[in-house]
Amino acid sequence: MKKITRLFKGLAALIKNPYLLNKVLEDDQVWYEYLKAKENRALPMVDLIEIVPNLNEELQHTTFLGGGSMVTDMALLRGLARKFESTSYFEIGTWRGESVAQVADLCQTCYTLNLSEAEMKEMGLNEKYAQLHGVLSKENPKIVHLEGNSLHYDFAGLNQKFDLIFIDGDHHYDAVKSDTQNVIQHLIHENSIVVWHDAAYHGEKQRPEVVAGILDGLPEEMHPHVYHVSNTMCAVMMKGEFKKEALDAPLRPERLFKVRVSRG
Repeated sequence: MKKITRLFKGLAALIKNPYLLNKVLEDDQVWYEYLKAKENRALPMVDLIEIVPNLNEELQHTTFLGGGSMVTDMALLRGLARKFESTSYFEIGTWRGESVAQVADLCQTCYTLNLSEAEMKEMGLNEKYAQLHGVLSKENPKIVHLEGNSLHYDFAGLNQKFDLIFIDGDHHYDAVKSDTQNVIQHLIHENSIVVWHDAAYHGEKQRPEVVAGILDGLPEEMHPHVYHVSNTMCAVMMKGEFKKEALDAPLRPERLFKVRVSRG
């Protein structure tokens, strides 16, 4: 009886304050239960060095500012870009343009898709925030900046397949699922590699809402090829035989990296 009473009180609170529904849906425990119910638990973890065995990258355009990528995330992207000749790269979600600027020198073609400044302002986003999008990438003539909402963008109209695709747009479930479906339907070829950013909060904790969007956006036959990459905030889908293990945090630091920081 007490549980029923609490349920009705909760429903009444949601009716009076609909914004609370978003809070519920953003609760990680809700998404953990969702994944458990669908038997899609945490992604298996694969060692970064198995994914990129000869990892040795010097990073440029690194800001260490909010909303960006970890050093290992960007090193992963560069290492994956080296797996192809004349790499073609597509990115959803530009922010300051740090990620696409990191890989541009390794790619023959680079596309990035982001909301236009006008769309961001219409959504009520801060004007300065809108203006900073692509600040590190717009001066690079190799990078093509596409504008539009990925939920409605005509991906088929690009009429092109890409070797390496980085999904780093809206990280809510519906957007992740939609971006994943569009990429799989329109942008990949047989050996494409897809990377999702913010599939983990950090190297030891996956982000269940994003993981749910990834798995629900992919055909089930692709699920066995999706992994959490150790020491990163990324999930990756790629072909190959890799040693997989469960992410059992806290982790013993088996893998150490050398980092050199200098002023650019």
